[in-house]
Amino acid sequence: MANKPRERDAAPWSLRRRLLGAIVAASSVLWLASLGIVTVIAWQETTEVFDDALEESGYMIMAATTDWSERGLLPEPGASGQHGRKVDMQYQIVADGRVIQRTGDAPAQPYVSNFDDDHGFAEALAGGERWRVFVVRDEARKVEVQVGQQVEKRFDILEELADSLLLPVLGFLALLALVCWVLTGRVLKPLRQTAASIAAKTPLDLTLVETGGQAREVLPIVQALNGVLGRLDAALQAERRFTADAAHELRTPLAGLHMHLQLLQRQHPDLAAPFQKLRQDIARMTALVDSLLTLARLDPLAREQLVAQQVTLLPLLERVVGAHDQEARQRGIALTLRCALETVQGDPQMLEIVLRNLVDNALRYCPDGSRIEIEALPGAGRDRIAVRDDGPGVDEASRQRLTERFFRVLGQGQQGSGLGLSIVKRIADLHGMVLAFGPGLDGRGLGVSLELPAAGAGLQA
Repeated sequence: MANKPRERDAAPWSLRRRLLGAIVAASSVLWLASLGIVTVIAWQETTEVFDDALEESGYMIMAATTDWSERGLLPEPGASGQHGRKVDMQYQIVADGRVIQRTGDAPAQPYVSNFDDDHGFAEALAGGERWRVFVVRDEARKVEVQVGQQVEKRFDILEELADSLLLPVLGFLALLALVCWVLTGRVLKPLRQTAASIAAKTPLDLTLVETGGQAREVLPIVQALNGVLGRLDAALQAERRFTADAAHELRTPLAGLHMHLQLLQRQHPDLAAPFQKLRQDIARMTALVDSLLTLARLDPLAREQLVAQQVTLLPLLERVVGAHDQEARQRGIALTLRCALETVQGDPQMLEIVLRNLVDNALRYCPDGSRIEIEALPGAGRDRIAVRDDGPGVDEASRQRLTERFFRVLGQGQQGSGLGLSIVKRIADLHGMVLAFGPGLDGRGLGVSLELPAAGAGLQA
């Protein structure tokens, strides 16, 4: 037996369409019910009107006719169009149980025989058709006037009325569906706006969703979500405080440990190799603590909180190159700089952290004798700063994870914290830059580029 799909795997459905379907279905049912009621009332009213016409015609014929000779057919103006008329009443004058005068379509035999009253209505069957007949009798002259109308003619009028109303009613139903679709869209607009504000939330923006102006039905959901956001924000804040406090508390003992190690090296020069390895481990721990402190400081920031200014780029790049020039020379690495941009907008200290991390990352993973290029060039739409090398590079799958915290590419044989590119990514996001990874120099190595915001975009979120 196949497993039933879980509820969360069910296809999404549209509240708007269901609401529209319910409105149109209910309107159609009510319309059909009202149509039935209108039909019954229309049939009753039509019957009364036609009965009044039959009665009036019978009395008029009785009063107007003085010649009771057997002339056969009564004169009938417009008889050729008789079948096209809607009312279409037929008359008979009956004497001694025989029809002595009649209209063209009236039967030759009386509609009603042996009528007991002096006037009244009756139902008759003549020529295979049902007739509604009014009979008025003149006892003095021993004659009757019988005026009849086919019952089918009355139904024909109702059918014509229904045919005339069908298209307008269907059109109004379609118009109702359209109006309901537009109105439900407007009614549900606040719900879409709330969904958009919820979708915009990130781990760095866990502010509560605005409850003012929310629909009464949506308000409990928003309030419940705000409770979740509040608890999540408190947990993240606690985690950040713990990281910052732990990193800050570790700096002092690491600095003291480094000083004690230097003292021990002087006292025991024969243990230089083990002490050197220990110094490297302490330096790595110190760099990790500094990175954690940097991230702890960057995480709570929003782009609007940055104090942006115009930064002259060339002196900044030269300081970064100068800080790494000695290491590059010792390892025979060619570190070159090309700068065709005068200024960029941003926080100068953060920009320097970005560039130092990128260059340090390239030096760390490039073998001796490699090349590293730093370039800042204008582009067609957005200016770009890039650091590229011709080292071993990173495969495509690993490039997608380079900005994950504590992620390090396996098999590189280099020590690191796995936080450098995470810091670069965070600062790039704060400045509205686009961080991208690609091939390095001559199709080898790794290239890291930062696309700056378009001119005039500033640092607005």
